[in-house]
Amino acid sequence: MMKAAYTALFLIGTTALWSCGHAQREVAIPVEDTIPVTLLSLRQLDADEIIEATGVFTTDDETVLGFKNGGVIQQIYVKEGDPVRKGQRLASVQATEIDTRAGQVNVGLEKAERDYQRAQKLYRDSVATLEQLQNARSAWELAKRDVDAVQYNQQQLHIISPVSGFVLARLANQGQVVGPGTPVLQVNGAGMHSWMLKVGVSDSQWAKIQKGDAAEIETDALPGQKLQAIVSKKLEAMDPQSGTFTIYLDLKTPPSGKLATGVFGKSRISVGKAANNTSPQASWELPYEALVDADGNQAYVFVTRDGKRATKQAVKLGSIGQQSVMVLSGLENIDGVIVAGSPYLTEGSLIRVKP
Repeated sequence: MMKAAYTALFLIGTTALWSCGHAQREVAIPVEDTIPVTLLSLRQLDADEIIEATGVFTTDDETVLGFKNGGVIQQIYVKEGDPVRKGQRLASVQATEIDTRAGQVNVGLEKAERDYQRAQKLYRDSVATLEQLQNARSAWELAKRDVDAVQYNQQQLHIISPVSGFVLARLANQGQVVGPGTPVLQVNGAGMHSWMLKVGVSDSQWAKIQKGDAAEIETDALPGQKLQAIVSKKLEAMDPQSGTFTIYLDLKTPPSGKLATGVFGKSRISVGKAANNTSPQASWELPYEALVDADGNQAYVFVTRDGKRATKQAVKLGSIGQQSVMVLSGLENIDGVIVAGSPYLTEGSLIRVKP
């Protein structure tokens, strides 16, 4: 009887202890923390925005020419505005120094050849060693390479036109001493290759304009014509002389009239409107802090639809600026993107939006 009573008391105590411990463990389960974040309200860039920019016409084969080795200019055979043919000699530099060098290397080659022939005879007679024969042959090979190099430099005493076109500028004069690569002439193949308008825009305009955007160009040189063009290139650095960013607009079709390099033109660039598409493309501008897991033109951002939980959203990137990046798709029907606190977030994280 007493044994049964003790057994009952033991079971009751064990059950009570288990219940207390279980209850204690339930209370200790941590509650997920909310992460404070900053939300950037999205504003889709005006897809119908028109940016007006002015510039000058040029061609895609405009080239600045100079001498490979420099020296004293002996003769410049063309003037500004002269037509030129591909392969035509445009300028020459004095050959005194290079001719003297050619004489030296030719004498050196003759000596090296004699030494090599003598070493061959001595080696056959077992007077010279194999190493001496090999050294003589190496000296002869080096002398031949020196002659080849001088002969090549003798061919570079002249500036030869790479295109058929016109001389745009004469940047040096006869008798002037120029260094290797110093600009002497500027030429282009006007009328032979594609025309483009080179315009300058501000940094904010540069960030909005995308490669492939459509543009319309007018110039007084072709009155009444509206030339259709496309944004073909955006330079990634500011022009230190003008303080603007350079954009190149390629003409889609040749103009029905004559153009010249340097002719002034006015352009109207349709932001977000592709040249082969009549419907404008949406875009948004985001700071770099908003991006996570970026790879090429693909990236992710964290957004929130209810202000309580974070959602990872895939986006497609466009042009990249110094402080921000353009997003071309993925943010449709989304009001805000998380720009501070995103490194601590995962899919579904609880968030608290800071004011």
